[in-house]
Amino acid sequence: MSKVYFTDFRTRIDMPLTEKLKKLCYLAGIDQIDMQGRYVAIKMTFGELGNLAFLRPNWAKAVADIVREKGGKPFLTDCNTLYPGSRKNALDHLECAQINGFNMVTTGCQVIIADGLRGTDDVAVPVPNGEYCQEALIGRAVMDADIVISLSHFKGHEATGFGGALKNLGMGCGSRAGKMIQHNFGQPRVNPDKCRMCRRCAKECGSDAISYASGKAFIDPALCKGCGRCIGACAFDAIANVNDNANEVLGCKIAEYSYAVCNGRPTFHISLVQDISPNCDCHSENDAPILPDIGMFASFDPVALDQACADACLRQEPIRNSQLGDHLAQKGWKCHHDHFLDSNPNIRWKETLEHAEKIGHGTRDYELIVMK
Repeated sequence: MSKVYFTDFRTRIDMPLTEKLKKLCYLAGIDQIDMQGRYVAIKMTFGELGNLAFLRPNWAKAVADIVREKGGKPFLTDCNTLYPGSRKNALDHLECAQINGFNMVTTGCQVIIADGLRGTDDVAVPVPNGEYCQEALIGRAVMDADIVISLSHFKGHEATGFGGALKNLGMGCGSRAGKMIQHNFGQPRVNPDKCRMCRRCAKECGSDAISYASGKAFIDPALCKGCGRCIGACAFDAIANVNDNANEVLGCKIAEYSYAVCNGRPTFHISLVQDISPNCDCHSENDAPILPDIGMFASFDPVALDQACADACLRQEPIRNSQLGDHLAQKGWKCHHDHFLDSNPNIRWKETLEHAEKIGHGTRDYELIVMK
């Protein structure tokens, strides 16, 4: 049984919430990790432009301060996204992070995009006991770190039910090719209406799969290896991945990628359960929260952490003026008695935790230790 530490968002007049988070981390044993002189990757998401539910930079600074207090060298990191948007390459990604408030002054450490300029700088990492993936393609800067701390915004998700520590580490640390593998061993497609025939995608393609015989870019599925380089190369959002796994398979692959990131080195995991939007922070908007704010959780076990956060959410009363509340108020709605499933009925989330436990990544059994 793993230990998960929890505290709510109540505080005293002389105790900022960021200090309360630091206190929780120390109580959970973060100082047991030898950080002296070591590179410490703080994995989080910087939020898509237009989204306001992502974690504030203040939380990141609290974690970075702990690392510095212990003699470590912290940096914030994330990998480029697979989909077109404001984080699809390192330049746009860094600009997005700065606009959303993440910089050396506000966080006390640098921001490094782990998989490089175009999302192609990755390392093939073995997946212990992997059933769907024998190796994971992880952003190089994540794997170069000596220690990994996941700082997750726990919220709903339209495909995985919720996004917590496992998704932050698994999907979040995958390079563009790694994300392709998790979503599907799929291949991107060209939207000819958006193609400007600049031929940049063909120059980046390592498989000679892109031609222009029709006047617009065309990706030959017989040659395409699904690396996703062309997605990052296109400046006009004309190329995207259109294939998706069944959500239960997606969740299992996320669990395996997360294990690949964590295996063989010290890790620590923090989740803040607040602004529980129905969908991911990768959206350029965030709908109203489906549940009230709950609190902060920390653990050495990301599986137990996600289970504890999910259980805490399931005990809450839904907010009426929300996507979840609207669904439950519909006449004839078949209630699943599961807030994540009732918010996004096509999702699967239990399979992710079950598979993570099965392959040895952690346990769903936990002891909840409450810090007042």
